[in-house]
Amino acid sequence: MNGVHDMGGMDGFGKVEPEPNEPVFHAEWESRVLAMVRAMGAAGAYNIDMSRFYREILPPDVYLASSYYKKWLLGLEDLLIDQGLVDAEEIMMGHALEPARALKRGKFTLDDVERIMVRGKFERPAQAPAKFKIGDRARARNIHPATHTRLPRYVRGRVGVVERVHGCHVFPDSAAQEAGENPQWLYTIVFEGTELWGADSDPTVKVSIDAFEPYLEFS
Repeated sequence: MNGVHDMGGMDGFGKVEPEPNEPVFHAEWESRVLAMVRAMGAAGAYNIDMSRFYREILPPDVYLASSYYKKWLLGLEDLLIDQGLVDAEEIMMGHALEPARALKRGKFTLDDVERIMVRGKFERPAQAPAKFKIGDRARARNIHPATHTRLPRYVRGRVGVVERVHGCHVFPDSAAQEAGENPQWLYTIVFEGTELWGADSDPTVKVSIDAFEPYLEFS
């Protein structure tokens, strides 16, 4: 989707100031938010692409004013409400008002935690031959989906070269809508900076992105 979250290639947000020796969490509540997001995903309340989409659709003023884990928390609240797992009043009061609804994968125990904290595997068997090969010129399609997509806005309509073929993977655009895995070929595409930002761009700049096959067309 087109939203304030898609900041690649944009300016005007100030200098990036890395924090020396930055801690994993700046406050205890952040660690609890991470735990809740991972736990509810592991229990089958949603998939990773649904979770990302709910952070992306936060109102722009809220998104820009929120820290990293504040975005996670607000997106989680909205997603759980829409899934019927909690309601807004329960969130406000801080406790359940109705019996818990059964989750797709049920409860898990301490013995499951290590498995849950390992990132899932998203590669899947190919349903058809790859359309592109290394060295092919490919144009990123100028698409503007209303839901989650992994195609950055700044490459749409631009031409790059296939740098790597990664095999077939779960297609985030479908998964975010609970429309199935719909596996698609995934490629690394390299773009010249001048192709993305014009003749005034640094001619030594190259940008590589990972792009799914439905995002691409032959140039």
